[in-house]
Amino acid sequence: MTTSIADWSTLEAVVLAASSNGLIHRIEQAFEPARELLVPILSNPVVLAIWVAIVGVSVGVLWWDLREHNRVLGSFMKFVWTLTILYSGPLGLAIYWYTGRTQISRDSLWKRGFRSTSHCYSGCGAGEVVGITLAQGLLGWGLIAVAGTTFAFAYLLGFALTIGPLMQDGVGFKQAATDALWSETPSITIMEIAAIGTDLLLASEALITDTLFWLALAFSLSIGFLVAWPVNIGLIEFGVKEGMSDPSQMDGASGAD
Repeated sequence: MTTSIADWSTLEAVVLAASSNGLIHRIEQAFEPARELLVPILSNPVVLAIWVAIVGVSVGVLWWDLREHNRVLGSFMKFVWTLTILYSGPLGLAIYWYTGRTQISRDSLWKRGFRSTSHCYSGCGAGEVVGITLAQGLLGWGLIAVAGTTFAFAYLLGFALTIGPLMQDGVGFKQAATDALWSETPSITIMEIAAIGTDLLLASEALITDTLFWLALAFSLSIGFLVAWPVNIGLIEFGVKEGMSDPSQMDGASGAD
């Protein structure tokens, strides 16, 4: 059974009416000082231009380093790091530099957690960008429809970027899907609650032509990453997921700087 736009509108009306003095209202009140601080900054076209330039430089540094010093990294991880930096700019570059290069002096749980979160982030972030842009930016749907659509795209692309590599390694689809469902659901769920919640808190009424629409999206993606990082550390620590391999142990790695 499919959910029509009318169904989404009815659901949204019921949820918003029930929560006008409930949890959502209390959350909005709690974060109102942060919203008042951030919205003017994220609505500034100059800030957007500076951010785009910083992201461009960060991606350029990544590609230079991959070409000059880290060619041994697999094409999939190069793709993951590119998306991570496109979403989070210098934050993504710092995470790559200290946790994802073959030159790291030693691996650790917190570094494995960052690599695992980046892997999850690459797919979920793409899903969030597609979902928010389609549902809010292009179709102008309401709050609940935007949140539901964005969650769906985030889960779809997040799982796809886990299932695909597993199948390339010879794992059957059923087993790959089961592994992805078990290992990725907690981190995807927490990441998207934080990211989508932040975006809608800051820019639920923004148009696709508004600076706030794009900067709030970028900001929310990084919030989702940071919130999901300790979750991935826990999943690795308790053996739910293995975490990404140590890049310094790859064939051809050049060792620590």
